[in-house]
Amino acid sequence: MNCTSVILEAPRKVGLGQIDLPDPGPGDLVVDIRYSGISTGTEKLFWSGQMPPFPGMGYPLVPGYEAAGEVVEAGSGTPFRAGDMVFVPGANCYGEIKGLFGGATSRLVTPAERVVKIDKAMGAEGALLALAATGRHAIAGINTSLPDLIVGHGVFGRLLARLTIAAGGKAPTVWEINPDRMAGAEGYEVIHPDADERRDYRSIYDASGVAGLLDTLIGRLAKGGEVVLAGFYPEPLSFAFPPAFMREARFRIAAEWTRDDLVATRDLIDHGALSLDNLVSHTVAATDAANAYQTAFEDPACLKMILNWENAA
Repeated sequence: MNCTSVILEAPRKVGLGQIDLPDPGPGDLVVDIRYSGISTGTEKLFWSGQMPPFPGMGYPLVPGYEAAGEVVEAGSGTPFRAGDMVFVPGANCYGEIKGLFGGATSRLVTPAERVVKIDKAMGAEGALLALAATGRHAIAGINTSLPDLIVGHGVFGRLLARLTIAAGGKAPTVWEINPDRMAGAEGYEVIHPDADERRDYRSIYDASGVAGLLDTLIGRLAKGGEVVLAGFYPEPLSFAFPPAFMREARFRIAAEWTRDDLVATRDLIDHGALSLDNLVSHTVAATDAANAYQTAFEDPACLKMILNWENAA
């Protein structure tokens, strides 16, 4: 059994290749991927060569942790069956080729405990579950408060705003400097930072991943306010101490989702409390993966790129 996968051979060197897959065990699923998303955070850092070293990192690798597909084989020890549509947060089933994160592929083998069943009607939007669950994790973690300012109106920032409203919070303000991303708000306001005079935000969530914003955000905090670092930052973070001292500022890092976040977010979507509409801006055949990755990372008009794996095997 084999698959066709996106393989990142080295920074900026991406294409498709054939990979042999292992035989599944009784606790495994074989999933034919229908759609996979391209992350403009972590995947862009791998693609550009800017990702800081960490255990398991290296090239060549199969990227992608946002994938939705159909179960074609379910092990006897799993609660799934062939035909189920599932979200898959990647896989590590590619032998010597690293599975970081292993979701950009036509087929994969994964332990059933890693996947979450989703509605078939979700289509390409099913690949967005990881990003939505990351937002839910940031909001619903330990000793958290809902954001009243969100920095960045990409897909992640939009999901944070939607989740805040779904949780019963007041509509947050969202900052954005890219004119192409000012539109698309649903129940909240998007403004340029220069047009915002507030200096008393209690909870600021940074969804931009821009390391140099900390001093600006600290200057917008109320006394005792919190900055939540919800992006991924390849560079060291620093800030001027006196303004943070005067505000008794707090900082929190929001890591990636857990399985509980995936399930809870899936349930919010199923019950109509959270919408994933109007977040996918580009859908491209997986056979054109090289151009798709470049567009996702370099075209500011690309909000979310999805690879369609139909006929790519």
